[in-house]
Amino acid sequence: MRTMDKVKENTIFFLLLAAVCSTVFGDGEWGASIPSSLDALVSSCIVIPCTFTHPAGHLPHSRLRGIWHLSDKRNEIIYHEDKTKILESFKDRTDLKGNLGENNCTLEITPIKDHDNGPFCFRLEYVRTDRNEPTPEKFSFADQCVEFKMLYTSPEPQLTQLKSAVQGKPYTVTCSVHHTCPLHPPTLSWTLGTADEIAVKHESQNLGRWKTESILTFIPVEKDDYTELTCTATFNGGAISSKSLTLYVKRTENYNHIIIPVAAVVGTAIVFGLFCILMVKKYKTRISELQRQDGSMWNRMSRLSRRFRHDRPGPSRSEERQETF
Repeated sequence: MRTMDKVKENTIFFLLLAAVCSTVFGDGEWGASIPSSLDALVSSCIVIPCTFTHPAGHLPHSRLRGIWHLSDKRNEIIYHEDKTKILESFKDRTDLKGNLGENNCTLEITPIKDHDNGPFCFRLEYVRTDRNEPTPEKFSFADQCVEFKMLYTSPEPQLTQLKSAVQGKPYTVTCSVHHTCPLHPPTLSWTLGTADEIAVKHESQNLGRWKTESILTFIPVEKDDYTELTCTATFNGGAISSKSLTLYVKRTENYNHIIIPVAAVVGTAIVFGLFCILMVKKYKTRISELQRQDGSMWNRMSRLSRRFRHDRPGPSRSEERQETF
């Protein structure tokens, strides 16, 4: 029994030791991945991608508190779960989109104002769940801050097209624009085409930078030649920019003006030739019938002539003597 009790005591001791060690010497270190610079369109929004590691490895969201602040003034906070601690100029404009329990500290700012240059840094605090108070364990990732390059005019869309459009054949034009607001991406619209002819996709280019594409595929007709095709980008917040190109539609060769008359002449000749052949056959048959009829009549007349000569009486003797004298 004493041996079993000692084993239990040792087991509990090692479990406690492992727990303490895992807290103090966790499988992670204090670190964060945040882009150093992002373009920020005034009046639009921006999403700052952010992930982090910490010594405890993984803790539930309730045991963690995420704070965003100005890099050189940690008390000037732009995001805190307690809104009373946020700078007046940032209230109701910042929102933590990441789940701290999943080591995600992504932040959205909307709308962007012209003074939101930054740099902005992230700070993580461990929290006592019973009183929701911070513990001594906290860390500001001051070496991983983000700064904004302010854009006062919206980026111009880029148009990519095939060399030339051909009448009656599918033709594709792609309109693309870069942005940093994936939660509210820009809307791309065309002056030509229907919804069924347009495909839209969103792609992440690199950390915090996105591209929205609108792909227009349509069949050009003759009236589209020299038509101006425009793609308009409408950004979150109302900023607008556009790009245009002129369509040059190559006409397909049309030989109908030659083919139709020739076909008509050939068709007429064929019909006339068949008619002639039928008429010749008809007349040949008729002539053969007439010839057969003529031959039988001649034979009958020949037989009648021979019969008549055979039945005709000869001269009498007195007539013969008279003729002699």
